[in-house]
Amino acid sequence: MHDIHESGQACGCPRTADLDGDGPAAAGRRRFLRGAGLVGAGVGTAGLGLLGAAPASAAPGDASEKAKKEKKGNKAKGGGRWQPDPDARRFTVVVMPDTQYLFDQDRIHPAPLEASIRYVLDGGVNREDGTDDNIVFLAHLGDVTENGLAVEYAAVTKVFGLLDDAGAAYGVLAGNHDVRSSTDDRRGSTPYLETFGKERAARTSGYHASSPDGYNTCHIFTAGGRPWMLLSLDWRLSDAGFAWANAVIAANPKVPVILTTHDLAYADGGGRAELSDYGKKLWDRLISGNDQIFLTVNGHYWPPGRTVLRNKAGHDVHVHITNYQDRYYGGAAMIRAYRFDLDRNTVDVSTFSPWIQEIAAEERNTLAAQEVELTSDVDRFSLAIDFDRRFAGFAPVPQRPARRAAELLVRDTAAYWRFDGGGGDGTAVSPQQVVKDLTGQGNDLLPQSAPGTPDGALTWSADHHPDQPGHGSLLFKGTRSPVHGGYLQTVPTAPINRETFERGFTVEAFCKLPADWDSGQSRWSALLSRWGTASEAGRSGPGTDADEPVVTLSVSEAPALQWCVYPVNQTGSSTCWGHQMPLDRWWHVAVVNDGRLSRMYVDGCEVARNPATPAVGLATLGRPWMLGGYSYAGVLDKVFHGYVGDVRIVRRALRVGEFMTA
Repeated sequence: MHDIHESGQACGCPRTADLDGDGPAAAGRRRFLRGAGLVGAGVGTAGLGLLGAAPASAAPGDASEKAKKEKKGNKAKGGGRWQPDPDARRFTVVVMPDTQYLFDQDRIHPAPLEASIRYVLDGGVNREDGTDDNIVFLAHLGDVTENGLAVEYAAVTKVFGLLDDAGAAYGVLAGNHDVRSSTDDRRGSTPYLETFGKERAARTSGYHASSPDGYNTCHIFTAGGRPWMLLSLDWRLSDAGFAWANAVIAANPKVPVILTTHDLAYADGGGRAELSDYGKKLWDRLISGNDQIFLTVNGHYWPPGRTVLRNKAGHDVHVHITNYQDRYYGGAAMIRAYRFDLDRNTVDVSTFSPWIQEIAAEERNTLAAQEVELTSDVDRFSLAIDFDRRFAGFAPVPQRPARRAAELLVRDTAAYWRFDGGGGDGTAVSPQQVVKDLTGQGNDLLPQSAPGTPDGALTWSADHHPDQPGHGSLLFKGTRSPVHGGYLQTVPTAPINRETFERGFTVEAFCKLPADWDSGQSRWSALLSRWGTASEAGRSGPGTDADEPVVTLSVSEAPALQWCVYPVNQTGSSTCWGHQMPLDRWWHVAVVNDGRLSRMYVDGCEVARNPATPAVGLATLGRPWMLGGYSYAGVLDKVFHGYVGDVRIVRRALRVGEFMTA
């Protein structure tokens, strides 16, 4: 029988799986017990033989040698020392829940735990291609042992010694079975504390502090080029424990926090998690009021589950429960990998048993084959977290300062317009406003509007791309049916109206499509275009639309960027295409022509759909350019809906490192 706790859910209480057997792994297990000094000390030597065949590395001594030989591509080089890459934008935090059924008095089964630890020390290495997960921390969630006995910890400590020998970053907290008590962290000495107390924790990589009682530990490790805190909290905090945890977070006010503990949330059969009675206390007294805590993970209960709660700052806290002791082989030291990807703003989560993975597929028994990896939506999933936005309340990303216009006037700049010197945020652009060409060449912009356009259809905005030189933009509020909206166009005498750019060009712009962008109203509107039709320019080649403008940088219905122009050397059009653009995000686009070929770059990255046919220069009828306007058959046809930031046109091809984002 197992106990039922306050939540009514099953937890890791006195129920021991029958893990004994006479299979091939028994010999390896006996070697481990002898090495640990446990044979003859009242600990049984029954084997780990429930698998069709055991991995050849069942014995720690043998496994350590194997691991050293298999570290191809692993970051932890240099004599097996712990050396994850602290600056890589991808890294992994591993959690390991209740292993208690593997360490139960005379039923000691260390091989699964050792395999998981070897996997961590290998950095999660992929033995086929040599890549690794860049594992930066291992967090055990408590109930390391079944009875909290010294003889059980004598076996456990030898396995964790592999982490100590490598100088690894790890934390081990106490579950209820580790201390065999419902008392809080003031309970005094226990075999757990004698094994994983402050003295040992202080030798681990990234160690920061322990509570005076020794049952709570704080690590701060570096990953993705920034510090992260991992709290390993006792299964029951005292008032002093709560005060310590709050204080250690307050002392590091800009560090995001992952909180691990044994009892916080439980889940129903559908994987929907909710706080336990004790978890509600943790939430109220620690988690909700500390915005730095963005992820919590606990064991204790099964089945696994997850939920998202909103803290006092109004931000998401991901609450996860992971525990597999009820599954085959006491969970087989199953681990969960949280793979952070800061570039994708994603955490990919997977759950698997390295021990079973080490066994050849044809040698796994039926149950082992089912447990090699868990794939339910509470065991394998992805979290979408905009890290900069989520952490902005306590660790805002320093804003790149505005740059002087003179710094952007590179050689051969034809025109440069920016919108940080107009009216206040949200105020309308005056019909008399002149937006100066900052090159001083006279390519100034004047406001225009479609007939019947209401006031406020073109406004100043403080919103801007984080890498934009000017900290401001224009918000265009154009519609298609009917055609309404305000836009800008160059003055009739502007030199750029007559430019053909036959020696090459670079056209750059910052833009953002708002969340309310509607394809029906705004498709094929233009950020930038040139008055004059293809037919007027004498173009009639294949694919020619006689009524379309000679130059457009448009947004399709996808929405995607399209550069469609009529070069001076072609009878038809030349088109570059971008990819679909998510809404409510700033983008930088650059179209670069070296006098022969045109290429589009989005956020400094070349896109795929660039033509191979030479396209020299741009056709012109000497008429104005439009910013935010698009004509068809010589008549205003659409007005842009969205934000446009700095725009620059240069009479030569620029390198990516010369773009306005550089």
